[in-house]
Amino acid sequence: MEKKARLGRGLDALLSDSGMTTAGTQAQVPVEAIERNPYQPRKTFDNDELASLSASIRTHGVLQPLVVRQVGERYQLVAGERRLRAAREAGLQNVPVTIVDFNDQQILEAALVENIQRTDLNPIEKAQGFKDYLTRYRMTHEQLAARLGLGRATITNLVALLELPAELQDAVRVGQLSTGHAKILKGINDPARQIAFAKEIIARGLSVHATEAYLKQFAAESEARASEPRSSESSGNGHAIPEKTTHVQSIENELRQKLGTRVEIRVRGKEKGQIVLVFESNDDFERLIEVLRR
Repeated sequence: MEKKARLGRGLDALLSDSGMTTAGTQAQVPVEAIERNPYQPRKTFDNDELASLSASIRTHGVLQPLVVRQVGERYQLVAGERRLRAAREAGLQNVPVTIVDFNDQQILEAALVENIQRTDLNPIEKAQGFKDYLTRYRMTHEQLAARLGLGRATITNLVALLELPAELQDAVRVGQLSTGHAKILKGINDPARQIAFAKEIIARGLSVHATEAYLKQFAAESEARASEPRSSESSGNGHAIPEKTTHVQSIENELRQKLGTRVEIRVRGKEKGQIVLVFESNDDFERLIEVLRR
């Protein structure tokens, strides 16, 4: 099988470091004798993909050996969990393996290397895998980057995703937000505002560039409003305009999340004011009109 080119160190490099190669120490072992990799960073597996792989294995067998290490009379998986799951589903009794003599640290490195360039391993799983490794072996981001053949910034930026609220991590995990969106949102210190802006980004389908522009505009307008002297504002009858209450601010947030756009309630008196909805394009305007007409 033709191997895909990948960035960073490949699994072959780790095998070479341990004195093993993918061509040596091969055997056929019972599927039931192989235990899952406890350091596997990947938590979700696509059922349709597994079914497709299982069908292929029924026809052609397992073409690429799994990598395992021996633990007593059994084996522990190092790499190839999709193939192992599919082989079990296909009803295979035995599978080809390459047996390596890895310690726990090398097992975790191998799991990271196998998965780091996979498009179906989401950024949060990668981030958690990095964090687990850094914590367990007390390494710096630079040291881990050197071991995996990656840039330090790649490690740092991914691990930083775990500082986001759980709701935002879930959005990144399922692809509603990209790592670029998450990086921008991380610059906002208030978790509640991070979540509110994230919902707006998702609802409006804003690109990373559009998100940057939107947040800059929002920050500029907020700063301008904050600098306006409150004492000079009037409701038209000589009375100062009242401060916006927490209740009004919560309604703004509720409308912002429901409408997927920036909403401002401008209080002009005890029982007067305006609700301002912001749209960035004609399509955005039409979308708002449709929402309001429902």
